[in-house]
Amino acid sequence: MQASDRFNINSQLEHLQAKYVGTGHADLNRFEWAVNIQRDSYASYVGHYPILAYFAVAENESIGRERYNFMQKMLLPCGLPPEREDD
Repeated sequence: MQASDRFNINSQLEHLQAKYVGTGHADLNRFEWAVNIQRDSYASYVGHYPILAYFAVAENESIGRERYNFMQKMLLPCGLPPEREDD
């Protein structure tokens, strides 16, 4: 692999990471990664009607209530962020 190929691959990766938040980056910690995964999942559930209907039937709730619950869970999907140690 040549140096120019490596540079091209890295620049493409940086472009994807800047364009899409969920792709992550080198400084992404475990909590932020988990939040991205949970939010992407909830957004998919809300955006795909058959999945939303399946959850509504499984939990014996209306589809509107399930949509509302998923939207509420998107605010803090993994709870409060952990305390950061500033050195």
